[in-house]
Amino acid sequence: MAAPYPGAMDTRPAGLVLARTPRLFGIEPFYMELLGGIEGALAEVDRAVMLQVVPDSAAEIATYRRWAADRAVAAVVVVNLVADDPRIGLLRELGLPAAALAPASVRLPVARVTVDGASAMREAVRELVALGHRRIARVSGPRALVHTRERDEAFAQACAEAGVDHVVAVADYTEEAGAEAAAELLVRDPRPTAVVFDNDVMAVAGARVAKERGLDVPGDVSVLAWDDSALCRLASPPLSAMSFDVDALGRLVGAVVLELLEHGEAADRAAVEHRFLARGSTGPAPA
Repeated sequence: MAAPYPGAMDTRPAGLVLARTPRLFGIEPFYMELLGGIEGALAEVDRAVMLQVVPDSAAEIATYRRWAADRAVAAVVVVNLVADDPRIGLLRELGLPAAALAPASVRLPVARVTVDGASAMREAVRELVALGHRRIARVSGPRALVHTRERDEAFAQACAEAGVDHVVAVADYTEEAGAEAAAELLVRDPRPTAVVFDNDVMAVAGARVAKERGLDVPGDVSVLAWDDSALCRLASPPLSAMSFDVDALGRLVGAVVLELLEHGEAADRAAVEHRFLARGSTGPAPA
């Protein structure tokens, strides 16, 4: 294993690699807000973040190898974990200190900032059930992601415990996939009376599809977005959301990175939980 990078006088940036299309990165607010939070924490000690957007996981691995060879970054932030994620072992092999954004249920040999998506999903289902919904759908992100599976399991369990019907459509966070999934769900018989979308972009697209099909939001179908953003607030009607302070999450990640670089290790930190924020897109289930 390569020797760890010295941290005390090291002013190199932290590195963040996102394996996704540049177009999606440009329209999805989550990662811009996360990046802003990390940058805000690091800027307090005159550090920065180096962002690399790549098309796939192979290019992400190649980026880490190049960064290690060039000593381009002092530490790496890992997001979008998959099962048995190969990046964790690789970064340890390369001697790159790493902080991972991870579900609370996942144990890792690197410092973590945890997000309890399972509890948030159970809260989302409870809120919709309290509004009288008995047929609830979910439009998820890619199934390969650990946090998607965590939310899937929590959604199924919460719906089963409440005795309500549920269905999941798999998408990829894009507007097109969100619209396609919504169109598929809204022609089901019986039709879901509420749909939980895994991000704001898909939720806006889904609400548009519902209205194009002559359905009232929320009179015929309630729409709930995951995370909150300006997209949710500017939609018509404004979208209810499982609201989450993404900037604060980024600052926690930045704090873990700084602790790693100063001490060689860092304590895990837990993000503040999501909360249900009611706006105009959720209401009582139709009779």
